[in-house]
Amino acid sequence: MTPKPQITLPSTRERRDESERRQRIWWSAIYGSFNPRRRSATRRLHDSRFYALDWHAAHLLAVAIAILLLSLVDAFVTLLLLSGGADEINPVMATVVYTSASVFTVVKMAMTGVCVVFMVFMARYRFLRLVPVEWVLYVILVAYVGLVAYEFWLLKALGIPLAP
Repeated sequence: MTPKPQITLPSTRERRDESERRQRIWWSAIYGSFNPRRRSATRRLHDSRFYALDWHAAHLLAVAIAILLLSLVDAFVTLLLLSGGADEINPVMATVVYTSASVFTVVKMAMTGVCVVFMVFMARYRFLRLVPVEWVLYVILVAYVGLVAYEFWLLKALGIPLAP
């Protein structure tokens, strides 16, 4: 009869590091900002329909900031136009703007900011499976430029000064 091989149990000592990487949130966020890992969807080619990236193109930051700044200008000019006798035609904003100017500005910037961040996150996806969301951001930027230009034209046509 052959002797049975002796089974050695693994060591009970923990082999992993003592520090838990998931508890260093700020370090991870800062480190991940400068050393992103997911720059493209080439990791899983069969799953290229749904992917998230850590790294977005720099021009998307410029477009997002421009949209937010134009939204702020739009809010300011809208309040000037309303003080000159104009009416708010956006039904969602009309419920807020006649309540308080500061609440109107906060709600407008919050809604715009959340939507812009979401669209930058989804920039590589296609809207209605036709148009890349990145292009939609550019369309929104051009629309905001047109809206602000129209509002400045209205200010001039109504004779409302920019400063009181």
